[in-house]
Amino acid sequence: MTRTLSAGALPALLLLALPCVAATVPASMSQGALVEATVPAGSTATVNGKSVHVGADGMLVFGAGRDEKGPITVVVTRPDGQRDTTRIAVTARAWPVERVNGVPPKTVNPPPDIAARIQREQAEVAAARQRDDEREDFAQGFIWPVKGRISGRFGSQRIFNGTPKSPHPGMDIAVPEGTPVKAPASGIVTFAKPGLYLTGGTVLIDHGFGVSSNFLHLSRLNVKVGQHVQQGEVIGAAGMTGRATGPHLHWGVNWFEVRLDPMLLQGIEGTSPH
Repeated sequence: MTRTLSAGALPALLLLALPCVAATVPASMSQGALVEATVPAGSTATVNGKSVHVGADGMLVFGAGRDEKGPITVVVTRPDGQRDTTRIAVTARAWPVERVNGVPPKTVNPPPDIAARIQREQAEVAAARQRDDEREDFAQGFIWPVKGRISGRFGSQRIFNGTPKSPHPGMDIAVPEGTPVKAPASGIVTFAKPGLYLTGGTVLIDHGFGVSSNFLHLSRLNVKVGQHVQQGEVIGAAGMTGRATGPHLHWGVNWFEVRLDPMLLQGIEGTSPH
């Protein structure tokens, strides 16, 4: 399997060639990238000590988070027992930081009852991200779930009244309320609830091997947990539910708990959602 990246593109995917796994590994990968690799069928593999699926076709995937410094160590044990170890350097990116002062304190630090609710809801979402199916829906590539202006980018961070908040975990796309939201890749719905305090209408789709997408602030949910959706199928409608200041879709992508940059996904890299 061979794929070509556009000139000057960040290395969003990586191939480990057969039969010598380490021979064609690039020197580095980008923070926020999803890495797709092929190893000898029947092998086992770990990424930074974590066991990962190797498909019947030799496919495996892993990701580098926003603050990953590397190197990322990939160990592949072939069917004959030979072990190949690859250490991948991670290229740092410059993340924008915005300082905002004069924000009401209860918005920056919610009261205990609201903080407890947020913690419960986010724990449910985090649990859904641990699904580890052997499906390879992610391998078909990703399309834009909506088309519109990018109003918030992955990795950016705000500092409210001197208090740093968590970096933005996905991409915001400004669209009118009610805009249909499509599944960027096929998968199984693992979470679907309206009314979450921070994220409002929330849907998670598992694409296999720990890769998942999340869709936040939805005004309508068209799917339910356990449903298999196809790429391009409408899963809901964009809105401004939860803590949002205007209608938009927040689209996030994870490899288990590792948050990834949707702009670096295969098939959409270097393109615009317009």
